Amino acid sequence: MAAFTTHTPCQATPLHPNIKISTQNANTKTVHKAASSLHHYPSISSLFSQTKSTLFSNSGSGSSWLQHNPLHRDASSGVGSRQGPIYSVSRTKPAEVASVEDLFEFICSGPLVDKMGLTQEKVAESIDKWLFYGSKLCRLFQLDELYLTTPQKARFYHYYIPVFVWCEDQISRHASKFKDGEEIPPLVIGFSAPQGCGKTTLVFALDYLFRITGRNSATLSIDDFYLTAEGQAELREQNPGNTLLELRGNAGSHDLPFSVETLTALTKLTKEGMKMKLPRYDKSAYGGRGDRADSSTWPEVEGPLTVVLYEGWMLGFKPLANEVVKAVDPQLERVNKNLEAYYDAWDKFIKAWIVIKIQDPSCVYQWRLQAETAMRQAGKPGMSDEEVKDFVSRYLPAYKAYLPTLYSEGPNGSHPNHLLLIEIDEARNPILGI
Repeated sequence: MAAFTTHTPCQATPLHPNIKISTQNANTKTVHKAASSLHHYPSISSLFSQTKSTLFSNSGSGSSWLQHNPLHRDASSGVGSRQGPIYSVSRTKPAEVASVEDLFEFICSGPLVDKMGLTQEKVAESIDKWLFYGSKLCRLFQLDELYLTTPQKARFYHYYIPVFVWCEDQISRHASKFKDGEEIPPLVIGFSAPQGCGKTTLVFALDYLFRITGRNSATLSIDDFYLTAEGQAELREQNPGNTLLELRGNAGSHDLPFSVETLTALTKLTKEGMKMKLPRYDKSAYGGRGDRADSSTWPEVEGPLTVVLYEGWMLGFKPLANEVVKAVDPQLERVNKNLEAYYDAWDKFIKAWIVIKIQDPSCVYQWRLQAETAMRQAGKPGMSDEEVKDFVSRYLPAYKAYLPTLYSEGPNGSHPNHLLLIEIDEARNPILGI
């Protein structure tokens, strides 16, 4: 079941400057003030007309709610700065929106609120920020803020915005470790989540919120560190018959020295005027086998950086005993050996973690199938069902071997105070249960 598929507008009370708020156990005056403050925000239609272009993700997640969006581009290339235009959406009927009181209660009912230690009072005190972020996300994803469906509200107010608030708190904790006048390196936040679950889109939304609130951020994927086409061919020749290393993906198929060089440089981007380019990988090159994109297409970021958002399907995986991985798939033994070098290349740079937990690794197959089917229906090149099955089969052994430890112990080198574990359902929305 895909997210954002409900098309019935929420039936609720229109906002009004004098709306009365009566929430239990909440700062009533603060919520009332927030209701009035909404009228100082530009409408979503005016926001569209003010900006002709903005960041847009070249997401590899295949999230169905983006596939139905006319702005969604083919995710197979992975090239460039992940940018694209946003256009105005005209309204065709009178607006119906939820009251601030209803939205406040909806926010507090989210599964991440308690996990993050947010009380109703804390949410009420910052409700104006939540409304502001929600308005901006509507702009980003070309949705009318007055017509959000329940799944759309859940995606923003139960997922993206709570995670952004958590990231802001982690950044504040990080900055508090440095004295006045000291250069503060950007906080590297790792996002470990299986393919297709929406992590790239989440990171894209967070990156946008950081930028529109005046903070420089950089986004990276572990995909950006794949070996070149030549390096991948050498890896294949060195491991004949090992289907897990035949194509890019598993441990061993990444340029780890290049990873260290890039992440080290990013953490030193602390001053205004400092710039560097972020590597990108072209998954469409060489008939889909892929190659590192030409550096002329890499996006540029400027200092001082506040945060680096680093995402990948195998971030934080820990090497296991050989007998454990061999019981899953004998081919994993070599992959497991390769994984030993990944902590120093990736994980040690990450000081805060978000782990997105799935209930069943088989969801990866279904999500990828949805993505490829949608691409074919849109007239774009897409893998057949058999090709999807072959593609996902190269990742499933690693999921089966490493995810249980990731979920029970956390990523390699993580600390509980700097770890947010989010369980999602088949619709890619957070649920209770952790």
